[in-house]
Amino acid sequence: MTPMVKAEQVCKSFGSIEVLKGVSMEVDRGEVLCLVGPSGSGKSTFLRCINHLEKIDAGRLYVDGELMGYRQKGDKLYEISPKQAARQRRDIGMVFQHFNLFLHRTALENVIEAPMLVKGESRATATERARELLDKVGLGGKADAYPAQLSGGQQQRVAIARALAMEPKLMLFDEPTSALDPELVGEVLAVMRDLAAGGMTMVVVTHEMGFAREVADTVAFLDGGVVVESGAPAEVLGNPQHRRTRDFLSKIL
Repeated sequence: MTPMVKAEQVCKSFGSIEVLKGVSMEVDRGEVLCLVGPSGSGKSTFLRCINHLEKIDAGRLYVDGELMGYRQKGDKLYEISPKQAARQRRDIGMVFQHFNLFLHRTALENVIEAPMLVKGESRATATERARELLDKVGLGGKADAYPAQLSGGQQQRVAIARALAMEPKLMLFDEPTSALDPELVGEVLAVMRDLAAGGMTMVVVTHEMGFAREVADTVAFLDGGVVVESGAPAEVLGNPQHRRTRDFLSKIL
């Protein structure tokens, strides 16, 4: 079976700074991969490379068997057009640290925007699905609320509903709880647990080790732009083999 995500020796630099130094990994359909590691280790950059929000300098990245951001001719890669890249992203949902909601639109309007503009859905169809999704994330009663009237946790759940409205085959989460007050973290993680239980393929950058231990199929520890070790949560988090992993976990667990 074709992996949902396949990375082959992915490299990425910003100027003279090497952020990713040959990252390889696979995520099968229906699996949850949690990326953990210190700030600056390359986790978020790798996540953004998956859907070509960042261009890679070397290597290959595939989603559902399709080469992302490039076409290959012979041994050479040629970057595809922005319009083609946008088409690829249609099937990939992404939730960021900050919610990036349209402040002048209600929760419902935020969710229906992309299906109507990108997929050409009718307002009635988009609205019906948006209400179902807001119910799913526990915000059925907040459809007409504006972001300023919602807590951070509620805004992040609207952002998840907005990503799901495009019916993605893959969800990417970039530290989705890091901007939240501690008491609001649980409500967002609960929605993500439900998504995982429903079979959604997910790649999650997180510092929530309890979530990673409970929900992930695989945990990958990144440091200095490389995968130091990866495997089942019980192994990587409970019995790490590398000193760098042990040092990192001793500071946060």
